[in-house]
Order: sequence, then C-alpha cells, then structure tokens
Amino acid sequence: MFALAAALLFVLALIFQIAGVAVGSVVTVTTLALAGLLAVALHLAGVGAGWSLKK
Repeated sequence: MFALAAALLFVLALIFQIAGVAVGSVVTVTTLALAGLLAVALHLAGVGAGWSLKK
C-alpha cells in the first residue's frame, strides 16, 4: 500500500516539476518527493504489509 502511495506522490512531483506548479509554500516538488521517499522507506520496512506472527 505504501508503494502505491509513493508512486502517486512521485507522479505528482513529476507533474508539478514539468508544469512548474507549486501549491502554496508548503506543497512543492521537494516535499512531494520527500513524502514519496518516506512512503518507500515505510514499505521497505514492512509497515502496513498485513503480515502478523499471531495465529
């Protein structure tokens, strides 16, 4: 799930970069890219994978 979120954030960052768009001073290409990297890190760490050791 985090991998899909990361892909979406990276696509938005790419579109914003190509179009030269920034939504305010908070949502920029850099913040979208960093949020995408955070989502990738969470995905690789196994957060939200749905696996459980409990039976």
